Amino acid sequence: MLFTKLGLDPQIVRAVRDEGYETPTPIQAKAIPAIIEGRDLIGCAQTGTGKTAAFALPLLNRLRAGARGRLRALILTPTRELAQQVAEFVKVYGRHLHQRSAAIYGGVGYGPQESALRRGVDILVATPGRLLDHMGRGNVNFKNLEVLILDEADRMLDMGFIRDVRRIIKAIPARRQTLLFSATMPDEIRRLSKEILCDPISVEVAPRRAAPAQGVRQALLPVTTARKRDLLAHLVENEAKGQTLVFTRTKHGANKLARHLERRGHGVAVLHGNRSQAQRTRALDAFKKKRARVMVATDIAGRGIDVDGITHVVNYDLPQVPEDYVHRIGRTARAGATGDALSLVCPEDRKLVRAIESLIGCSIERRSVLDFAVGADAPPQSPAGNGRRFQKRSGSGQGGQRPAKRRSFGTRSKQNTGSGKVLPSPKVVSGWRGRASRRRAV
Repeated sequence: MLFTKLGLDPQIVRAVRDEGYETPTPIQAKAIPAIIEGRDLIGCAQTGTGKTAAFALPLLNRLRAGARGRLRALILTPTRELAQQVAEFVKVYGRHLHQRSAAIYGGVGYGPQESALRRGVDILVATPGRLLDHMGRGNVNFKNLEVLILDEADRMLDMGFIRDVRRIIKAIPARRQTLLFSATMPDEIRRLSKEILCDPISVEVAPRRAAPAQGVRQALLPVTTARKRDLLAHLVENEAKGQTLVFTRTKHGANKLARHLERRGHGVAVLHGNRSQAQRTRALDAFKKKRARVMVATDIAGRGIDVDGITHVVNYDLPQVPEDYVHRIGRTARAGATGDALSLVCPEDRKLVRAIESLIGCSIERRSVLDFAVGADAPPQSPAGNGRRFQKRSGSGQGGQRPAKRRSFGTRSKQNTGSGKVLPSPKVVSGWRGRASRRRAV
């Protein structure tokens, strides 16, 4: 089937062709005709299968006629990055229709968003918290709203937004078309769908087991906790030589890992919730435009972030929630491509591995990397296990040992020059810290 057979306006099909697409994905082929008919819909498909186009294209088709500048469609997303991405998608594929759209989300000032709302928009993409703020300021008028779309509904549940979503739904017209899209369908989302949708059609193209996208080659790499960082550097330098997305469990861990990779000469982007919106935007831009080959991120990048050409996803830390594993590795092998998902697993990760394999319904290949597998020789460590190397005392005559002195990142050390002066050690500069560097990273 071709996009020309789905009942879309020729100007929308033209924009789709301009982007190089001719054939819809299964979720698009099933959902678009039903949405054009005006049906409420529940769409469930694994990440990377084209859910955004499945609701955005028929939405543009519906709004192509009628008055401009009235808020006729609202799309709710769980994260800023996904809001930006959906808004950009709407602009690209609606460029021949001259409709107005805007994205509002937290982490930035209210001024530009208020200006866009005052000028009038046809389609508004928003995160729940910031939308409620604008509603409280009287900046949003829902009287002309025709369509409500919840994107990544299960992620909104995970992030605690369902209560905010219910408040928003109470403020919008009851007579509307409602579309709910998600990668998984937990019980609470199914209950919500029964409350807010009217006689919906259900479109599900992925098995309920939440299988990873086809084309993803998965592998578990056993390693001890002490050697995980070195194994990641080895992979980046010898195996994962394309665009690589690395997931950590914590924001602090992402920062530390980024610094380690930068010191080894790699361009690194960092993405997590403690970064300002400007920093997050620059990081994504650098990664998309390949100025940074590696992005280190928390699960904020596990949903909705669509970057072409990611060849490797590395789980430096396994996620605590098995479903997040599927979302993470879905960042590669998108739109029919292939990619690799590598997970660094320690002996204490056995329970998490079992939960992931139970979810996806198959075992994942175990692959040992030479010199890094559990049981391989590692550099000598101190009795306290802090990873310091030892060196012999010089000139003491005792033959004892003490930890070798190691300068910490970005500090200065004294050097005896014979003149009594103290010289600074060479500065370590890092684009991640915002300073100028020949290896500037975002």
